[in-house]
Amino acid sequence: MEQLPPDLSGRVALVAGATRGAGRGIAVELGAAGATVWCTGRSTREHRSDYDRPETIEETAELVTAAGGRGVAVAVDHLVPAQVAALVDRIEAESGALHVLVNDVWGGERLFTRDTPLWQQDVAAGLRLLRLAVDTHLVTSAAALRLLTRQPGGLVVEMTDGPADYNAVTYRVSAFYDLAKVSVTRLAFSQAHELRPYGGTAVALTPGWLRSEMMLDGFGVTEANWRDATAVEPHFCISESPAYVGRAVTALAADPHRARWSGQGISSGQLAAAYGFTDVDGTRPDCWRYIVEVQDPGRPAGDEGYR
Repeated sequence: MEQLPPDLSGRVALVAGATRGAGRGIAVELGAAGATVWCTGRSTREHRSDYDRPETIEETAELVTAAGGRGVAVAVDHLVPAQVAALVDRIEAESGALHVLVNDVWGGERLFTRDTPLWQQDVAAGLRLLRLAVDTHLVTSAAALRLLTRQPGGLVVEMTDGPADYNAVTYRVSAFYDLAKVSVTRLAFSQAHELRPYGGTAVALTPGWLRSEMMLDGFGVTEANWRDATAVEPHFCISESPAYVGRAVTALAADPHRARWSGQGISSGQLAAAYGFTDVDGTRPDCWRYIVEVQDPGRPAGDEGYR
């Protein structure tokens, strides 16, 4: 049975970091729900970012429009306050309001070494990671919330890696990576506090093991044959498409009682259980429960009972 998206027609969203991965999945699902989606990032058809990947914000905006919404691509470096302020001014001038802000800027994938102690890391690269992962979110919220708070009901989604309860007791990859992801979760908590008098909601949201373009390329598979990657990494069986976390955001945006989640660090799987949406294959992966119960304890891989 085809899953119909919620109705977000008339809503305006800004997805900062919409070029690929979760950002693109969120932008497209907001578009499928009828929203106008401003898609920002540094990768354009004229200029590639540090990742040197083929995905562009223009392509994302076209996918938003094809899905049923209105996509607008704007090249923005979210470390530059003047560029972000100009973006928000343009959103106000052309769209008149902002209802949803998704802070998904990351760009730090190549700036850390996994399971390597701090004193053996490249400190300059680690500090750059923090700038890209945390400063960009602060700069963007500082500008965008002035517009978002003009009417009650605004939603801020801080994209991270790992639910708050898991990250609170688990070392995540490296000192720099760990600090970045926990900081974003705390930023959602503080914004929730500040938005409450204005009727706004802020959450930190994590996907599970995401089948992003970079991840699929790394395994040499596509979305169509992604299960072939389990021959190399059996736990990839619990992975999810970018559309899944996108549907989590649209469910939040459409929920008049979303304030119940405000300040929390939650996952796409948690929200799927609450709202009833599924991934593109009709399943409902619960990656973080799987990680705690199967992957981390070293049990044999297998997603039965976790979809």
